[in-house]
Amino acid sequence: MSFSPASPEASSASHPLAPYGWDEGWEAEFTPYAAQGLLPGRVVRVDRGQCDVVTPGGTVRADTEFVVPRDPLKVVCTGDWVAVDPGGDPRYVRTLLPRRTAFVRSTSSKRSEGQILAANVDHAIIAVPLAVELDLGRIERFLALAWESGAQPLVVLTKADLVPDPTGLSYLVEDVETTAPGVQVLAVSAATGEGVDVLSAVVSGSTSVLLGISGAGKSTLANALLGEDVMEVQATRDADGKGRHTTTTRNLLVLPGGGVLIDTPGLRGVGLWDAGQGVGQVFAEIEELAEKCRFHDCAHGSEPGCAVLAALEDGSLPERRLDSYRKLLRENQRIVAKTDARLRAEIRRDWRLKGAEGRAAMEAKRGRIR
Repeated sequence: MSFSPASPEASSASHPLAPYGWDEGWEAEFTPYAAQGLLPGRVVRVDRGQCDVVTPGGTVRADTEFVVPRDPLKVVCTGDWVAVDPGGDPRYVRTLLPRRTAFVRSTSSKRSEGQILAANVDHAIIAVPLAVELDLGRIERFLALAWESGAQPLVVLTKADLVPDPTGLSYLVEDVETTAPGVQVLAVSAATGEGVDVLSAVVSGSTSVLLGISGAGKSTLANALLGEDVMEVQATRDADGKGRHTTTTRNLLVLPGGGVLIDTPGLRGVGLWDAGQGVGQVFAEIEELAEKCRFHDCAHGSEPGCAVLAALEDGSLPERRLDSYRKLLRENQRIVAKTDARLRAEIRRDWRLKGAEGRAAMEAKRGRIR
């Protein structure tokens, strides 16, 4: 299929892939592969070494054999833009176009590899069910990964109809807003339609990924955004609000108001993966306080002139926030240290230094006692 528009803008706007996010930037990235006779496409589903790719001529099934790197973060993923064979049986994905964003978490394996969940995403929608008590720590974890991905996070409190008291609902929204500085928080009910139109307007014309635990109501929310029952829905358990994995693969779907949505399976574990900057953005108020500390390398433990501890003391910084901040920083440091030899050496050096300082303090104490 060939195009001869009057301008690059017309080219990207009239392209058959425009509903899937094709634009001038992707067109420029694809130019070398167009010269080779390859077709552009966006991956809408990946399954066992093969993927469904939407191309100018329709959706094709393609093998990923030619792009199987050693790095698990460079495998073909839902949301990727690729170059595929123009024909043949089987067809192959020949290359990936450079990703603009990537949502990555660490796997639960002992090797602590990264797992990419979605690529080229503009909005990361974090679905949090109001059917159970809010887990603010888990929200902070999701937000750290979302910020690190390069996407704009958005927290959606699902099943808002289960909180009929408007005042109570406003308090829950306020709690999450405090936990998510700089992030829009929406209360949505797919059952009543509350908030769905606002959410649709926010994600219109962009690529969004829908994330959350099993039972968060992601598939129901996806159906509400799509305007039809595309995703299968299962009931959650009354006892704990948990659900089974309704969605088993990551699927990219076109939204009626423009843009696309990537629905994902429920995540049991949300391990950080080199998300230091993301953690900093989630806890922006602590990072700002840290800049006012007397010492630039303040650990916010017992150092004099620590602005973070002063805020904790006067009540302006909740202790839960500081504990969560420290926990995520430690976890992220452990993950990064497993793949960064220089950082491992620095950590060991710090341990030795702190050990020496502790021994010296103990000897000094013993000397005073004598």
